[in-house]
Amino acid sequence: MTVKGRVWKFKDDIDTDQIYPGKYLPLTDKNEMAKHAMEGTEIGAEFLKDVKKGDIIVAGKNFGCGSSREHATVAIKGTGVSVVIARSFARIFHRNAVNTGLPIIELKEADEIAQSDILEVNCETGEIKNITQDRAYKGIPLSSLEMDIMKAGGLLEYLKKEELGGL
Repeated sequence: MTVKGRVWKFKDDIDTDQIYPGKYLPLTDKNEMAKHAMEGTEIGAEFLKDVKKGDIIVAGKNFGCGSSREHATVAIKGTGVSVVIARSFARIFHRNAVNTGLPIIELKEADEIAQSDILEVNCETGEIKNITQDRAYKGIPLSSLEMDIMKAGGLLEYLKKEELGGL
């Protein structure tokens, strides 16, 4: 699965309340949830105004720290963001991303990528080409099982397919 898109750059320690503020937890419609993704961050208003399907989030360390709410990954996925790349992810965010079908890749050099750079990302191999800066990186992709869950559309869809005879 290769995607190409424009970068939205975020700093270290973006927590789930910044990704999806707690006051919106009663919402259950994915499209309504997407209208508030990244709202609590410094560039949240700009993100919500201009994010386009296929765009890519790049962040520093500990992305998705805080509460265990899966709303954060659902809201990001609802915006059409194709992949989230970060220097590191909070463990629960990592788990929720897999379970909700949001591709993620860890990349030590995430700080070298700039706002609005154009990236081409192979989510299965972790290969990242920064077309704007003419650089290439090798990130840490999901495991093969996590990728199977991702391709199925998340854990529930994966389990349904397994129950019906495998993928």
